[in-house]
Amino acid sequence: MMNQTQNESDDLHGGSCCGGTGSSITPAPVPALDSHEEKKYLDPVCGMQVTKNPEKMARYQGVSHYFCSASCVDKFNANPGAFVKTKKLIGGSVLSATSANATASPTSPLPQSLTEPNLKDTCCDNSKNGDNASNSQLIQHTDPVCNMRVADNSTHQFIYQQKIYYFCCAGCLNKFSKDPQTYLNPPPKAATKPIAKDAIYTCPMHLEIQQIGPGTCPKCGMALEPMEASAEEDTTELDDMTRRFRFSVLLSVPLLLISMGDMLPALQLHERLAMSLWSTSFSWLQFALATPVVLWAGWPFFERSIASFKSHHLNMFSLIGVGTATAYLFSLVALLVPQWLPEAFLMNGMAPLYFEAAAVIITLVLLGQVLELRARSRTNAALKSLLALTPSSVFRLDAQGKETEIALDQVQLKDVLRVKPGAHIPVDGVVLEGRSNVDESMITGEPLHITKQAKDYVSAGTINQQGSFSMRAERIGSDTLLAKIIQLVNDAGRSRAPIQSLADKVSGWFVPAVMGIAILAFAVWAIIGPTPGLANGLMAAVSVLIIACPCALGLATPISITVGIGRGATEGILIKNAEALELMEKIDTLVIDKTGTLTEGKPALQQIICGSGFTEKTILQISSALEQQSEHPLAHAILTYTEQHHITPEKIDNFTAISGKGVSAEWNGKIILFGNRQLMQDHQIQLQELDKRVTELQSLGHTVMLLAVDGNLAGIISVADSIKATSLQAIQQLQASGLRIIVLSGDNALTTKAVATQLGLNEVHADVLPEDKYRFVQQLQAQGRIVAMAGDGINDAPALAQANVGIAMGGGTNNSNSGGTDIAMNSAHVVLVKGDLRGILKARTLSQHTMKNIRQNLFFAFAYNFIGVPLAAGALYPWFGILLSPMIASAAMSLSSVSVIANALRLRHTKL
Repeated sequence: MMNQTQNESDDLHGGSCCGGTGSSITPAPVPALDSHEEKKYLDPVCGMQVTKNPEKMARYQGVSHYFCSASCVDKFNANPGAFVKTKKLIGGSVLSATSANATASPTSPLPQSLTEPNLKDTCCDNSKNGDNASNSQLIQHTDPVCNMRVADNSTHQFIYQQKIYYFCCAGCLNKFSKDPQTYLNPPPKAATKPIAKDAIYTCPMHLEIQQIGPGTCPKCGMALEPMEASAEEDTTELDDMTRRFRFSVLLSVPLLLISMGDMLPALQLHERLAMSLWSTSFSWLQFALATPVVLWAGWPFFERSIASFKSHHLNMFSLIGVGTATAYLFSLVALLVPQWLPEAFLMNGMAPLYFEAAAVIITLVLLGQVLELRARSRTNAALKSLLALTPSSVFRLDAQGKETEIALDQVQLKDVLRVKPGAHIPVDGVVLEGRSNVDESMITGEPLHITKQAKDYVSAGTINQQGSFSMRAERIGSDTLLAKIIQLVNDAGRSRAPIQSLADKVSGWFVPAVMGIAILAFAVWAIIGPTPGLANGLMAAVSVLIIACPCALGLATPISITVGIGRGATEGILIKNAEALELMEKIDTLVIDKTGTLTEGKPALQQIICGSGFTEKTILQISSALEQQSEHPLAHAILTYTEQHHITPEKIDNFTAISGKGVSAEWNGKIILFGNRQLMQDHQIQLQELDKRVTELQSLGHTVMLLAVDGNLAGIISVADSIKATSLQAIQQLQASGLRIIVLSGDNALTTKAVATQLGLNEVHADVLPEDKYRFVQQLQAQGRIVAMAGDGINDAPALAQANVGIAMGGGTNNSNSGGTDIAMNSAHVVLVKGDLRGILKARTLSQHTMKNIRQNLFFAFAYNFIGVPLAAGALYPWFGILLSPMIASAAMSLSSVSVIANALRLRHTKL
């Protein structure tokens, strides 16, 4: 939903230099983002944040208004009343004109229409009040509830947080008054796209199975899932199973009650139905109730069972199909031709019927399928939350600055887009104009909002908090950081961990073994079991077939991997395959590159030390004037610092570059020198005053530049690649976890050791070439070490690929460089989006929790089957006289897979 100012733009501001979003109510001034920053105002014509500039100012009704451009000033002067207008409230009180430095604050009591909605009116029957009659002389507003255009003479108004909102009727006013934030900050609307008809589907257990369109896996019988991530979920299978389950419950419950009626004498069901337990009519009633359940509700299970025998891939549905069909067909024979049955099958001279067992088994299996499908849909919750970050539409600015709302897929490279307050940023790009805070937590896991202004990089999916800005689209579609994250998470969730091989081996012989045990159980009961031996043997065999659950074994690993990788993505940790997730907990050695990993990867001004008679400001004014004419990275560091501190360079003349030493120029008739120690010595500049400090800074790995004015040392500036603010904490935590940490850098030894010393690292290797990094990792592995390598550049790519786990340091969402960092990310197994070393510890913790969860699942699956199958075969009968009912076996089997999935879902709440 767009706010009032945004919706009015189409009617009031046909275009300006900035794309113009006019407003009939000038908003209150936006508070400065920082107490030290210059106060910001809102241009009443286009809504952009601007600073106070007398050259772009106009006065109206005694109030000053500030603008982004001369175009907006001219538009305002031509018709001020269209942008700032006195508001009349019902009841005679007046709200004075608002401006960039005046806010609405009425002191008189609010009229009833602003505080007590009339509940008789409903949205949007405008004929009742006539508030929305067209009036070209009245400023139009947008009802925040229904988005209708409303004139400012509407009797339905409401003040919230010192701002007036206008409504088409009392019904909308009432809705808004109960919960304004619901309409002012609606939940983000995902750019959903339907699953294509030709989409490729795969099995969560058998990834090699792929087909076009939905279906079932020929190996395990599970419902297939679309391979491509989509916010729109395919619930066809769930809907079908739910419908069949509800139908089967309606018939199975009464069937169970009448079949077990003799166990509930208080109900006297047989007497009320005028049937005896062994009467023919009672038998036919069981048949009538059970047949639709078995043959219609359970038909998908029989189809999967038949398919498994045809393909020679026996699975859970093979067992269900054989077990249920055996119970039903035996009962059908007993009903139609009981004389065919041997004496050993009869109970009290009558053939037993198992219609209720067959129907209840089908019902419970359907329940298990419904629960399993619902649980499986939640395993991709993290992926769906990422997909929901993409807006469905964007505002594009044309050459005249006019806004047009278009669908996201219509955005082209280099398009200029407007991002409004509260909106999701649609694509990756660079801020052109404006300033705002952006919430990047959904991408990086970092909870702090990041200030963005001109030339800063923004990423798709992050949320603009306040202020409006324009941006140029640099990456769209599948090239955005968000799209790459989604693809990585989706692919990783379908990869296989080495631990899965154990479950695969067991599953290969599991179903044939269960069938063999079922046959053996039937034979033992028939030969040595109590009367009726064959009947008891049949029930034991059916129970064995039904209780066994190979799906619990098959799901134990992939479900936990999917949930674990999704959990990592929410913290800005992208794990590209299941093997890396498994290995992270086993890592004992961490090799770290320096530049861009321990440090920021770019030079920054560190210290300014003044000589006698000079100030920091003067030193920066002179040095920045000299460095304006240089392309050196060190020059860029000084210029960036002066820009951030709003320092204007001095004017210089006769600039001369001195190769290998520095530069010289004239300033106010004085000779100035700026460069290294050799330059100073060549011109006999005395350094004694600051010589000690120069040596100290150089020992820390800083590059020191000296400034001399008219033969006197004015001061020194040190520049260095800053250590990341989180590096020290991360190193200490990693060391505390028992990891051996080695710094491996291509930089010089002095700088590398200086950085390592500050971080408490003793094992340092400098001046290392890319191929040497690769060999160094190989040597560690040859010593039996399990190695993780963390780096961010092209020179790290070979070592990242060779390491057991390669960890690429992403540039966060403020990195537009697609070169070395992207290559490192392609070579690595884990990507830390924020580039924060603390992510390594989080990834290791996630690995530990995920592997623990997988072991729990495998233990449960093995224990369940190894205990359940013997119990179903009748292992307890010799001691307790208990023979497990097939219905109980069916309930246990249905819950086993659900239990494995439920345990895996606990990973979503793991604290990292």
